[in-house]
Amino acid sequence: MLTIIISVAAILGVIACVLLKPELRIGKVSIAPYWLVALLGAITLVACQEVQLDDLVAALTRNTAVNPLKILALFFGMTAISVFLDEAGFFAYLASLALAKAGGSQKRLFNIFYFTVAVLTVFTSNDIVILTFTPFIIYFCRSGGIDCKPYLIAEFAAANTFSMLLIIGNPTNIYLAAGVDFMRYALIMALPALLSGIACYLLIRSLFRKSLSVPIGEGGFVNNVKDKPLAIVALSFLAICTVMLAVSGYIGLEMWYIALGGGVAVALFAIIYGAITGRIVFAQRGLMRIPWQLAPFLLSMFTIVLALSGEGVTQLIASVLNCGDLSVLTYLLASTLGANLLNNIPMSVLFGSVLEFASEAALFATVIGSNIGALLTSVGALAGIMWTKLLKTENINYGIKEFVKNGALLVLVALPAAALGLYFSLYVIL
Repeated sequence: MLTIIISVAAILGVIACVLLKPELRIGKVSIAPYWLVALLGAITLVACQEVQLDDLVAALTRNTAVNPLKILALFFGMTAISVFLDEAGFFAYLASLALAKAGGSQKRLFNIFYFTVAVLTVFTSNDIVILTFTPFIIYFCRSGGIDCKPYLIAEFAAANTFSMLLIIGNPTNIYLAAGVDFMRYALIMALPALLSGIACYLLIRSLFRKSLSVPIGEGGFVNNVKDKPLAIVALSFLAICTVMLAVSGYIGLEMWYIALGGGVAVALFAIIYGAITGRIVFAQRGLMRIPWQLAPFLLSMFTIVLALSGEGVTQLIASVLNCGDLSVLTYLLASTLGANLLNNIPMSVLFGSVLEFASEAALFATVIGSNIGALLTSVGALAGIMWTKLLKTENINYGIKEFVKNGALLVLVALPAAALGLYFSLYVIL
């Protein structure tokens, strides 16, 4: 009983921090307190011996695909490559190129922008793309005298649907599907990602058809890549890592080795190259931008779930969700709602244990819920929390009510589209 009390208190504390105090400033230092609350809960469980330290160490060192340390290595490696690509100015270059190609047509601009975000999300990370493109969208729309909301909502929708396509697109994918072969994952999730992404595109185009008919006030311009050598190296390692991840199952090399090796190589290049050329600031900023707080947060949530598993809670959840032919639907809806009650990362950690008692189809349904669930409320994903904070900083009026209103519409079209794609992938095509 004590395990459940401590775990529930920690989870509620995390939710409260996300909703009420997503950022805590101590002098010039900014801290996100949600992971501190999760860490406190995990430490309390260990101190009260609700989780035995030996059991926790054994779970963290177990040689399995869902080992959280391996998952973190995979996530941080690919994130580092994406961050240094952004520091080199590659994403800003692509965004400005898309704007220049659009000329004075908002509809053309919307098309180019939506699918640029989609492609970048597939091969990098939805969080990085969202946080990188948002300031650029706001700046351009203001200078062109056009409404920025269609583009902001489109960016958020594209990033949280096309992120399903590859396992590296979202940390929740990595956690939930760590034991699935890279290519098999991509083959199964390609259709759900494409159908849900296109459904969101059509909905947003329809909702903002009047706004998008207004011509752009001034022509586009193309930003130069700030640091070409760094961009070339980071882009090369991104391509190499993506190819190697695709064939990792055939060459007998675990995915986390590939991703971590690529991330470390790019970071070392940035540091050495920066020291030689006097551009060390790119390396410093890049290292600071990597979301290191995810490590204590994920490990803390893993500890909490381990404690709940010992009390039979995850088995109980599995027994409720496993409904024969309806299991895919129950896992799809439960993960979508769970992402908005717990945030999609804690939900994925919890469901990772629940899925031990479920089918492969239920696993992929949960992956869909962990991505699309982020569209419903700002609590659904850490990217949503940071995104809404960024909009507030830029004086963009996009409150909780408007977020939920638009998010509910997006989920209503994206979830059935993804479910249909999953059905065809599992039972018709493959």
